Amino acid sequence: MRTDRPRAPAGLGASGRGLWRAVQSEFELDEPESTILREACRTADSLDALQAQLDNDGVMSESSQGARVHPALVELRQQRVTLARLFAALAMPSDGLDDTERHRQRRAPRGVYGITGAVS
Repeated sequence: MRTDRPRAPAGLGASGRGLWRAVQSEFELDEPESTILREACRTADSLDALQAQLDNDGVMSESSQGARVHPALVELRQQRVTLARLFAALAMPSDGLDDTERHRQRRAPRGVYGITGAVS
C-alpha cells in the first residue's frame, strides 16, 4: 500500500475521490495512467449525477412525440461503457495475486476489446 499517493484532482465528487484514493493507494501510476484515472473518476461522478436525475425524474419522460426513455438513461448507459473502457485501459489486476504478479498483470498490454476464439 502506498503512503505517498498524489492528491485527487480538484472538482471530483465523492465517487471520483473514492476511486482516486482506492487506485492511488495501491498503484504507482505514470502520467498517462494518471490522466486515464482522472477521467475515470470524472466519469464515476457523472454516473452519480445521471443516476440522481433518473431517481428524481424516473426512466420515462414526456416529449412532443409522447412518452420516451429519459435522455439521462441513454447517457448513463454510454457513461457506463466509457468507464469500463477506461478501467480496461488501466489494466488493473485481479485480486488474490501477490505484489509481483499484480505488477506483471497490470503492466501487460490490454486493449479495450479482446479477440478470442478466432478461426483462420
